[in-house]
Amino acid sequence: MQGTVDGFSYGVITPIAAFVMACLGSALGLRCVTRSLRAEQSFKPGWLSLGAASIGSGIWTMHFIAMMGFQVRETPIGYDVPLTVASLAVAVLVVSVGVFIVGYRGSAPAVLITSGVITGLGVAAMHYLGMAGMSLEGQLHYDTTIVTISVVIAVVAATAALWAAVSVHGFFPSLLASLIMGVAVTGMHYTGMAAISVHLAGGAPRTGAGAFADSLPSIMFPMLLGPLVFLLLAGVVVMFDPLLILGDGEWNETPARKRETNRPELTEGPGAPGATSGTRTVPGQEPPRSYRW
Repeated sequence: MQGTVDGFSYGVITPIAAFVMACLGSALGLRCVTRSLRAEQSFKPGWLSLGAASIGSGIWTMHFIAMMGFQVRETPIGYDVPLTVASLAVAVLVVSVGVFIVGYRGSAPAVLITSGVITGLGVAAMHYLGMAGMSLEGQLHYDTTIVTISVVIAVVAATAALWAAVSVHGFFPSLLASLIMGVAVTGMHYTGMAAISVHLAGGAPRTGAGAFADSLPSIMFPMLLGPLVFLLLAGVVVMFDPLLILGDGEWNETPARKRETNRPELTEGPGAPGATSGTRTVPGQEPPRSYRW
């Protein structure tokens, strides 16, 4: 007997909330990776770690907020806590590998493709490991073609996000990149969910399924609380970073301007700024000043 799968039992509330969390995690993560490019070597691993944890936590939180709207009408759904926590660990660890590769190796095409594939596979592994943590009176079956499409979406989204992290310098362009990333990650989730069919064990629906579904938010909320608190703290760290408050003007410095800034102080002579060959000091007139460039 096939179960009746409903991925939107709460209407548009869960998709919108999931999308917001995906965008938040992506925005924080991209900003941290961008910030690491300007950090001293001693602080670089910290920014990259914070960025990877933000992206991983945001994607994981998106997944399980969306799953709160998923139900099989004929049977209740539970979650295996160790597997659920393991899916979070996989998301953070695998995303960290991709982020650190880009952070230390740069944005060469081969580097971006390698890190994007690793990160995208990590996102897909998180999704399907989380699905494996579901317990219900039946078996999940997946459409191989749709699963493949969902993995491709994850890899493309991860590659685009990592490219944006090292190439897009500016708050609002980064915000736009995070919105695109949020659309891609949420799309990957619902594409993967479209691949599911449920074959129920036994012929009759189990009683009490509706009551269990009503209590699902109270079961999932404690597991979501940790990542939500982390994302809040990460947001505070990013928003109070001095370079973010001061703006992005430093990114607009040209290499020539930076060389001029580092030149030693020029005082007198033909090479001094504002000085011309044969300049004389007229009585009663202030001599040319020296400037530091």
